[in-house]
Amino acid sequence: ENDNSSSMYFNLSSSLPFDNYSSSTQPEAMEEENPLFSNLDLFLFTLIAGLIIYWFMSRKKAEPIPEFKKLNQPAPSTQETSFIEKMKKTGRNIVVFYGSQTGTGEEFANRLSKDAQRYGMKGMAADPEEYDMSELSRLAEIGNSLAIFCMATYGEGDPTDNAQDFYDWLQETDGQLNGVNYTVFALGNKTYEHYNAMGAYVDKRLEELGAKRVFDLGMGDDDGNLEEDFVTWREQFWPAMCEHFGVEASGEDSSVRQYELKEHNDINMNKVYTGELGRLKSFETQKPPFDAKNPFLAPVTVNRKLNKAGDRHLMHLEVDITGSKIRYESGDHVAVYPTNDTVIVNKLGQILGVDLDSVISLNNLDEESNKKHPFPCPTTYRTALTHYLDIIHPPRTNVLYELAQYATDPKDQENMRKMASSAPEGKALYQSFVLEDNRNILAILEDLPSLRPPIDHLCELMPRLQARYYSIASSSKVHPNSIHICAVVVEYTTKTGRLTKGVATTWLKNKLVADNGHKSTVPMYIRKSQFRLPFKASNPVIMVGPGTGIAPFMGFIQERGWLKEQGKEVGETALYCGCRHKEEDYLYQEELEEAEKAGVITKLNVAFSRDQEQKVYVQHLLRTNKEDLWRQIHTDNAHIYICGDARNMARDVQTAFYEIAEELGGMTRTQATDYIKKLMTKGRYSQDVWS
Repeated sequence: ENDNSSSMYFNLSSSLPFDNYSSSTQPEAMEEENPLFSNLDLFLFTLIAGLIIYWFMSRKKAEPIPEFKKLNQPAPSTQETSFIEKMKKTGRNIVVFYGSQTGTGEEFANRLSKDAQRYGMKGMAADPEEYDMSELSRLAEIGNSLAIFCMATYGEGDPTDNAQDFYDWLQETDGQLNGVNYTVFALGNKTYEHYNAMGAYVDKRLEELGAKRVFDLGMGDDDGNLEEDFVTWREQFWPAMCEHFGVEASGEDSSVRQYELKEHNDINMNKVYTGELGRLKSFETQKPPFDAKNPFLAPVTVNRKLNKAGDRHLMHLEVDITGSKIRYESGDHVAVYPTNDTVIVNKLGQILGVDLDSVISLNNLDEESNKKHPFPCPTTYRTALTHYLDIIHPPRTNVLYELAQYATDPKDQENMRKMASSAPEGKALYQSFVLEDNRNILAILEDLPSLRPPIDHLCELMPRLQARYYSIASSSKVHPNSIHICAVVVEYTTKTGRLTKGVATTWLKNKLVADNGHKSTVPMYIRKSQFRLPFKASNPVIMVGPGTGIAPFMGFIQERGWLKEQGKEVGETALYCGCRHKEEDYLYQEELEEAEKAGVITKLNVAFSRDQEQKVYVQHLLRTNKEDLWRQIHTDNAHIYICGDARNMARDVQTAFYEIAEELGGMTRTQATDYIKKLMTKGRYSQDVWS
């Protein structure tokens, strides 16, 4: 506050004309006649005295200039920012910090803090964004204490939004963490270049600062079976902790409720949440700035099918951000909050025999917790299942374990508990029954007729429904008040014969633009990205984006066209995109051919993978144009951009670039790999990929 209020101080020497007024400039003859102080002297003296008095008075009550909130940062609150004081006050010795973008890291942290009870310890899950992490060194003040970090990696090896400040602090601090016990479980995906980079960095850096690693780094791979990785690590971790701290497990594996149900029979419906994420009624009275806790309801102005034929539905949507003060750049992501299918919500209500319109609150039994409710309360079961809870993903093992007690058939109960264990038989059962058969919570209830849990316990255990991110398919230079989305509707039949639909893409598909002027809205906000066009427009760009991976490049092409119109020198713009059949799903064909005609795209390369016997993909086209590409990269300082599937496409494209560097740069594979890695470090090889 002092730093802010210092800007209120007056710089008297510059605001008053001391230097301009001097009695020595007056004629000498006048000096004798004038009184000691002239009227002007008295006026200035009074003015200065008044200003000094005003300054002293106002200094005490000067309001600090408010700082602008960072995007996605929660509003300041009165909650305790010292996790050490909180732990001391509530008798806890384990703190579990989480870096979480999609909620899984937070979920794992909650499970670990709950586990502590079984070992006669007390844990708390904590968001590093809400606490002063420089207090970590004080953890040694608490006996038998331990810090656990569940850290997810986001994007290109980056920290999650809520762990960014913690990451910055770790990089800058030289504080000593002697006497601090810690362990890390990392959440990542092997298909990405920087697999578990954040977890590995935290693990290494804490040791460098003098903290003691009491259990090995756990590596969770979402491309394989993240849940199994976590359960296996956790089942080895706790016995090791018991040994380390000399404690014994109480053996109580029973379910411990975290929230208690309160039913509201007589409540003013204006006080009930209906889907808002932060402030009550925020969808009725929208106030900027818009972020993850306060999304903007953007009207859908265009929703058209992009493909002419085929069994898929590829779509182009445009949402209107007029008057929202939202700014975006080409390459940014738009986050949207979808809602669940009402058919599934209604079926859950029927199978559990509840009135979905009952108004309820789930209140945390731990009054000291920062998290008072698992989702905004009071609300109805219908709203919770529609807006707040993820009911489509196969449930994790802890959900099955906690719900097992409600199964009246002992066999069902045994199997549910078995699936939550790390025994090979249990893991195999979870893998086949839940993951491979892709059973969501409704399918599990349908297939286990003896399982009918109370709906409030089910709601407590289900993870939060997360925002979905899409690469923006427009440029704000050309469309300042509109954001374009390109997506493919996810729809498939599971092994049990159930039709499964993607939550967000099905919801977006149904956001139709009505003829009567009624516009559907999409709750959205912008997430900044590092995926940026070169600062110098004259640098060539090479864009590789098959399928819906073309999205950000539509924005890039619009922007390069706009720069050209402004008379700027624009470098070569090469696009490598692809689809299955030219006559079926050639996305944005007209726009691309027009851009090529106008000279905005200097080389348009399209791979129609299934139009011939031998499949042709973008990496094949890269090899065909290898001389051109090598000149652009090695001589002309080109920037390379890859967007789309991480598992196969991004790897195959990277391999193609290695081969080009080997062949035309006369390098070994190791040298070629280093060469491409250097381009990444310099920001000349960027990826916007998903798995």
